[in-house]
Amino acid sequence: MKTTGALSGIRVLELGTLIAGPFCARMLAEFGADVIKIESPDGGDPLRQWRVLKDGTSLWWSVQARNKQSLTLNMKTEQGRQIARELALQADIIIENYRPGVLEKWGLGYEALRAINPALIMVRLSGYGQNGPMRDMPGFGAVGESMGGLRYVSGHADRPPVRVGISIGDSVAALHGVVGAMMALRHRDVTGGRWNGKTGAEMQAGQGQMVDVALYESVFNLMESLVPEYDVAGVVRERTGGALPGIVPSNTYTTQEGDNLVIAGNGDAIFHRLMLAIGRDDLAHDTQLARNDGRVPRTAEIDQAIQDWCSSQTVDAALATLRAADVPVSKIFSVRDMLQDPQFLARNMFEQHQFADGTPVKLPAVTPKMSATPGGTRWMGPQLGEHNHAILQSLGYSDAEIQALREQGVTG
Repeated sequence: MKTTGALSGIRVLELGTLIAGPFCARMLAEFGADVIKIESPDGGDPLRQWRVLKDGTSLWWSVQARNKQSLTLNMKTEQGRQIARELALQADIIIENYRPGVLEKWGLGYEALRAINPALIMVRLSGYGQNGPMRDMPGFGAVGESMGGLRYVSGHADRPPVRVGISIGDSVAALHGVVGAMMALRHRDVTGGRWNGKTGAEMQAGQGQMVDVALYESVFNLMESLVPEYDVAGVVRERTGGALPGIVPSNTYTTQEGDNLVIAGNGDAIFHRLMLAIGRDDLAHDTQLARNDGRVPRTAEIDQAIQDWCSSQTVDAALATLRAADVPVSKIFSVRDMLQDPQFLARNMFEQHQFADGTPVKLPAVTPKMSATPGGTRWMGPQLGEHNHAILQSLGYSDAEIQALREQGVTG
C-alpha cells in the first residue's frame, strides 16, 4: 500500500502482541511505514478484547493498530512460519516482543535472517533483554516499572508504592524501540542501504543490527540522578507524594472546591513572583529562600503557605492569578477536560473518524508534529486477517493457493 510520510517506503513486520512491540510499530505506521502485523487466526492480538469494547472489539485497538495491515498466520505450522520468513526477509525492520528464544525456535531468529539479509534491523522488546540470568522470565510493564525504579518513588511515603494509571513501562520501552530503529536505519543507509535481494557475490547491503530493548532498562533510563546520588552521597530517593523531591516548590495543591493544581514555582525568579502573587511578601523577600538549596530545608513551610492560599481560591481564580504572575501552573486534567480545552483544540490534538457502522469516534492525534512530513491516521485498527489476500498475493501466491492455505488452517 502506497503511503506518504517521513517513513514512506519503509517495510515493517510486527511480530508480537499487546503493548510494547505493537506500540513501537504503531508509531512507525503513523509516519508512513508499511506495517504488516502477524496475528494468530485464533482471536488475534489479545488487546483486541482489552478494556472498553465496542461490538466485541477494544476501542484501544482502533488506536494501537491504526495504519497497520493484519495477516493471520498459524505459527505452529511450517507453512505459516515460511510465509513469515518470506515477509521477514523483505522487511527493513522487524519488531517483536516475544520471550527471548521464541523466534529462534521458529527459524526466525536474528542470526538466521541476518545470514541472508545483512541489512535487516530487528527490534526486540522483552522484560529483561536478550541475555542475563533473568532472560527467560516473563516480564510485563508493571515488572519493568518495579525493577527499573519507577514504582519505588511513586506514591506517598507512608503508604505502599502506587502505579501510574497507564502501562507506562511498556510505552516507554516502545519509544526506546522507535529511537533504536531510527538510529539503526540511519546506520544501514549510510553503510550501503537496503539489501538487493541477492546472495553470494552479488549481495549488496548496508549493515543492519539488533536493537535489544529491555522494559526494566527503559524505565531505568528515566530515573534521572538516582544512581550518582546513591553512589556518591548514599542518598536513596524515596516517595514524596505529589512533590518533586529536592526541587522546591513543585507540588500538588487543592483549591476550595476540591480541584487539584500542580504549581511549579521552583525557579528562583518564579518563586519570588509566586510568593508575591499569594500575598506572602515575607517569603518572597527572605534571602534564605532566594535559591533552591535554601528552600529545600523549609519545604513544609513553603508548601503550607501555598496550600493555605489555594484553600481560599476557586480553581479558576487561582489559575488566573498565577498565570498573570507567569508562574507555571495547571489543573490536573481528566479526559473530559482535554476534549474541551482551547490548547488541545488549537493544536488539533483529536482526529475525527467513524467506525464501519457510521458511529463517530475521536482518536488522539499523532505526535510529534512535523512541518513537512506529518503523521496521521489513514485507517483505524484492521479487522482480524483483513489483509490476508492482498499480502499473500504480493508474495506471489495464487488465489487457489491462498484458498488452500485457508482450508489447511495456515491462515485461519
